[in-house]
Amino acid sequence: MAFAEDKVREIAERVAASSGLELVHVELLGGGKHRTLRVFIDRPGALPTREHPDGVTHEDCANFSREFGTILDVEDAVPGGTYVLEVSSPGLDRKLTKAADFERFRGHRMKLMTRQPVNHNRHFEGTLESFENGKLLLDLTAARRKMRPKEGQAPKVEIELANVEKANLVPEI
Repeated sequence: MAFAEDKVREIAERVAASSGLELVHVELLGGGKHRTLRVFIDRPGALPTREHPDGVTHEDCANFSREFGTILDVEDAVPGGTYVLEVSSPGLDRKLTKAADFERFRGHRMKLMTRQPVNHNRHFEGTLESFENGKLLLDLTAARRKMRPKEGQAPKVEIELANVEKANLVPEI
């Protein structure tokens, strides 16, 4: 029987909401007897920094894990035998996967990779200046190392959200 990701996600969203939390991401890794169900939760509106880690606590993760794990087992939402349940915060370098993530983290630095090249490049690092109509405007002037715009390239790039393959926040130190 296949992993019912939509059902697991719905249960996770319900449990998170009942605790004043939000579901960030769910993934099932591995196969056979070595499966791990990873769930990332956060506090709505929390903007994590090293100085103010206002995200979820260990207690939040433990409480969520107990309630969520019980419901998963009762509803047999992860069929096929045993699995390990891991619940944690998304971390300072959290993945950005949906439009709401990009709206929430305007003004923050991120790394992203596109599916198709933009200005002959697929890898970018910069500050998200804006996110409107499904388009990100990334300011590349703060970028380091090889991701710095090449000579003659604009210091800003517009990228369609649909073209984003992978994106993560870059922790501000």
